[in-house]
Amino acid sequence: MRITVAEQPVGRLSDAWRLAVGTGRLDLALRRDYQDSLALVQREIGFRYIRGHGLLSDGVGVHRPYDHQGRRHVRHAFGYLDQVVDAYLELGIRPFVELGFMPSGLASGDQTVFWWRGNVTPPRSHTEWADLVRATIGHLVDRYGLDEVRGWPIEVWNEPDLKDFWQDADADAYHRLYEVTAHAVKDVDAALQVGGPALSPGADDGWLPRFAEFVTDRSVPIDFVSRHAYTSGPAQHVPFGVHQTLAPPQRLLEQFASPRQLLAGSALADLPVHITEFNSSYRPDNPIHDTAFHAAYLAPVLAGGGDLVDSFAYWTFSDVFEEVGIPTSLFHGGFGLLTHRQIRKPTFHLYAFMNRLGPQILARGADHLVTRDDTGRIAVLAWAPIDVTGGEPLDGHTVRLSLPVAGPAARTAFLLRSSVSEESGNAWRAWSELGRPLSPTARQLDVLRQAAEPGRQHGSLPVVGGRVELDLHLARHEVTLAEVSPVTDETPPWWDERRLLGGEPS
Repeated sequence: MRITVAEQPVGRLSDAWRLAVGTGRLDLALRRDYQDSLALVQREIGFRYIRGHGLLSDGVGVHRPYDHQGRRHVRHAFGYLDQVVDAYLELGIRPFVELGFMPSGLASGDQTVFWWRGNVTPPRSHTEWADLVRATIGHLVDRYGLDEVRGWPIEVWNEPDLKDFWQDADADAYHRLYEVTAHAVKDVDAALQVGGPALSPGADDGWLPRFAEFVTDRSVPIDFVSRHAYTSGPAQHVPFGVHQTLAPPQRLLEQFASPRQLLAGSALADLPVHITEFNSSYRPDNPIHDTAFHAAYLAPVLAGGGDLVDSFAYWTFSDVFEEVGIPTSLFHGGFGLLTHRQIRKPTFHLYAFMNRLGPQILARGADHLVTRDDTGRIAVLAWAPIDVTGGEPLDGHTVRLSLPVAGPAARTAFLLRSSVSEESGNAWRAWSELGRPLSPTARQLDVLRQAAEPGRQHGSLPVVGGRVELDLHLARHEVTLAEVSPVTDETPPWWDERRLLGGEPS
């Protein structure tokens, strides 16, 4: 069945899909390959904010206790933090500040998370924690300006509903931490944005209403609500990696919608909602992130998520990511391979395709999104259905559209189509066919770079009655971007293609 796309827009495309992106711990941003990767991401996608763990962990070195003349003192040192934020701002991206984890010199216990040992215990002194928060946020204001930092969301902790990230998943202890932290942030400036509670998937019913009741009853400052969204099941461990079952992608959209549903009628009902982490799997060592399947899996989420939340941040942009240790594989969870090699993955291309869409939505469906920009260019994002059960995927899916073309004089339209699939734009597939080399040669890296480029086609389409008929035949796990632009024919009257080889004019 052919879908007739109306000429008048039905809405505007939200930029929630690119408002923020996730990263590994912040001190990784001191590495050159990390910065090179982020520069590529910013050039081709252009996120506005970046969020990562460990701002207050020992690796960034902000909290520095010492003894002098028999008394304990604390020095707040910002050298590494300044280098990280400077690098971000130079690349056109701002911090989405996550306050955590606990500095070891302030921690009440020794429980840690991740290979790099982020401490997840409450502070042994909430007064000293508040001083640390005020000093850190105050320094950012002094260095980058109040107007600038007022635009940076400040989130309190990460997934306190999980015992791995907050000792005993103690809600009362987190509420106290949030209250102390929020007031400390507002002590610096009342217009700074502070929020939370950065819940994990599945914690909404118990945690979020209780958190909302706490901040309301005690008049604790809160400017936004945050949570995370993932659809993966328990980790099935293999050497140097995991495999997991996945729920259908619609489950991600259901998780996006959950906070506003749970907060309806509460004092927090109208606050912005930020999904500060989302993905299929939270594990960086799950190879599903590297596949064409993954791009097709997330396509409907990127196309529709902005209707539900103010932002949703892909976790994470970079393969410079060491939560479970130093990567042992060429592929490791982010948008690209070991990122100084600058080899893109299908999900990277999905985001780059989103960046080519116009602001006006003309139509949307279960397998497509049609947009138009101010020049009249129509951009269609279409994706093949996926099967999360691991069954034989549908091949040969077709999206048939009738598109309105601007310009009454146009007789033809130019079609530019870019695609990723099992066969195109798929470095993972090429790497597998090369025998999965752990340390590719220079020649193999060149092959992978070429294999990572999207497949591209172009052609001329007739315009009949101000419309173009577009048939998009999608291969297995394909995501395609079709750009259709009206053509102004400037061919000179003497041009005759049949004379290219010196023949006589017709």
